[in-house]
Amino acid sequence: MGVVLALVASAAQAQYEKSAWPASLPSPVIQMTDLNEQTWNTADLKGKLVVLNFWATWCGPCKQELPSLQALSDASGGNPVVITVDVKESASKVTTFVFGNRIRLPVVLDKSGEIARQWGVRVFPTTVLIGADGQARWRIQGALNWNGPEARAWLNGLKLDQ
Repeated sequence: MGVVLALVASAAQAQYEKSAWPASLPSPVIQMTDLNEQTWNTADLKGKLVVLNFWATWCGPCKQELPSLQALSDASGGNPVVITVDVKESASKVTTFVFGNRIRLPVVLDKSGEIARQWGVRVFPTTVLIGADGQARWRIQGALNWNGPEARAWLNGLKLDQ
């Protein structure tokens, strides 16, 4: 009985699903501009790991996850590069949220949802881990503590692939 309860508790804590990016599917080209007018593109990001996070202000798990992404970015020294993509919301709404929550991450507005479609995003939050060669490696659907041991192991594994 105790083993069953432990398994149920463990499953209840799993708030994400990690899956490999299909090897036969090339990564979409990154060509985006964030709220600070900084351009992000595949060529400039080559040689760096990228954590590409899709979110929205109405998404509770997204709001819970963003501080850990901010902490990851603050501690990373620019590798990995953390870029967030807000999907289908107005600039004023997103800007108010970002400033109110002290988020300093790059925030790209995906007003039409086209960027999310290109990356196969159907669940929020979704995060894509991209290797230094520009190829997506992993897709994580759901919220995650990006400073936890699992996320650190995934990112360290990608660094070893460099």
